[in-house]
Amino acid sequence: MSADSPLAALLGRHSTPSRQLGLPAPDARQLQAMLQAAIRVPDHGKLVPFRLLRIEGDARLALGTFLAARSAQRNPGNPALIDKDRERFSHAPLIITVIARPQAHAKVPQWEQLLTAGCVCMNLLHAAHALGFGAQWLTAWMAEDRAVARHLGLGEEERIVGFIHIGSAKIDTPDRERPDPADLLTDWTAPAP
Repeated sequence: MSADSPLAALLGRHSTPSRQLGLPAPDARQLQAMLQAAIRVPDHGKLVPFRLLRIEGDARLALGTFLAARSAQRNPGNPALIDKDRERFSHAPLIITVIARPQAHAKVPQWEQLLTAGCVCMNLLHAAHALGFGAQWLTAWMAEDRAVARHLGLGEEERIVGFIHIGSAKIDTPDRERPDPADLLTDWTAPAP
């Protein structure tokens, strides 16, 4: 397999910790290309059960201030955790929040719509890697917290599937050990009648 084949790009993708992401961020043209790739996902019923929210610049720090205050409510007396939450969004220059917006549908269950939104996250990671950027898909408590969701403008039926932190890797991140696909694959055979 050649090093520039699409499969080689998929096999080479790995996460870069958000703390190791800095400038430059993707420019407008690169981001548009990444988003076009991100939304090319399986979408039974063509429901588009997701949307995207960009967090960059000073908005990252404002969100950190809110998260620190919310963390203090959730974890009073834990200043180290509160400081960690304040800094969570201050490293990567760009965060794309993938928001699921599942709908009631007779043929497309909501769990399938959540998987569609998850595919957007994965495609965005691949697109960032393909353009030479580092990225990391994070959630943590703030993805499940309704106060955070309201602060970010989510509707009651919407939920955060992932915060995709994107930027230029400040260090060369080694890949982690991966399982052998042969250990994960089994063959199904029909039971005897």
